[in-house]
Order: sequence, then structure tokens, then C-alpha cells
Amino acid sequence: MPDSGLPTAVRPPLPVKMVIAGGFGVGKTTTVGSISEIRPLTTEAAITEVAAGVDDLSHTPHKTTTTVAMDFGCITIDASLKLYLFGTPGQDRFGFMWDDLVEGALGGLVIVDTRRLDDCYAAVDYFEHKAIPFAVAVNAFDGHVEHAMDEVRWALDIAEQVPVFTFDARERGSVRDALLVVLELALARAEG
Repeated sequence: MPDSGLPTAVRPPLPVKMVIAGGFGVGKTTTVGSISEIRPLTTEAAITEVAAGVDDLSHTPHKTTTTVAMDFGCITIDASLKLYLFGTPGQDRFGFMWDDLVEGALGGLVIVDTRRLDDCYAAVDYFEHKAIPFAVAVNAFDGHVEHAMDEVRWALDIAEQVPVFTFDARERGSVRDALLVVLELALARAEG
């Protein structure tokens, strides 16, 4: 076909929704903020005395805010793909929002703090029940984790095909790598 001299239409990147989940204070907001190419939308509210009595702050003594609806950010992977990241609130009392936040998601990243494994059972169960591909990212608080990855897998009763690895929610490259693991899982499922 001869060149008409008109510019060729460039396709925008394909939008892909991914959910960042986990318990209270595990690093979901930090994860979204570390990687987002836009200023993240957060719904942070001050932790009140009432909430402090409900939420365990013993491992996060400097935490002064908490997500009450969601976090939102995005990252362009390449010219063909853009990830839209939705972070869930971590407390059980906000669980009623999860179905709406997860609707249409191709995958999820469950963030775990090994000092508080109990806090992530609900997120793991949710993704298993909804049959949404997910990976478990153990946040390395202060550069270390309390348990080996095989112990985390055993404690959470996670199937062998679910990746379990460490990452640092504060480090852009580490977050990128974690999201790419979930993206690969979602693509493998779509092709299979």
C-alpha cells in the first residue's frame, strides 16, 4: 500500500487491572506509591483512638493513617500494556468493598508481613475462592523476614503453583518485578 503521508494511528496501551491486597499495615499503599507513574490516589484517614483499639499497631507503631476505601495508581509496562493498580483496605471491616475493587482484575498481589501472617489469610482465601491468579509477596520490613518462603507457603496453605517471594514495597524495581510475576500468571492463564 502506498504511503499516504498521513500519520499512522498509534494504539493506546491495553489497560489491565491488578489488585494489591493484604492485611493492615503490610505495605499496600507504599507498593502503589513506589511504582505509580501518576501521583497515587489514596483514601488515607487518620487512625483514631477507636481504630487504634481495633487495629493492631504493635508492629507499625509509627503508622498514623490507614486506607479506608482504596489506593489507585498506574504504570505503563510498554507501548502495548498499562497496569491499573487498585489497593484494597486491609481491615476486615472494609471487606465489603473487595468485590467491587476486584471486579475485572486479571490478577492480584497479596502482600504479607511475616510478623503477622494471620492478617493475610483473608486475602489469600479471597483470591483462591474467586479463582483469580495471584502471587504472595513477603514484604521485607527492615531488610529481613521472620520466616523462610517454604514456611510461609506451608503456614498459609498456598498451592505450589502460587509464587511466594520476598520484595521491598519501598523499592520501585522490586515492586515492578513482583507485578510482572502476577502479570505472567495472568497471561499464562489467558493462554491456557
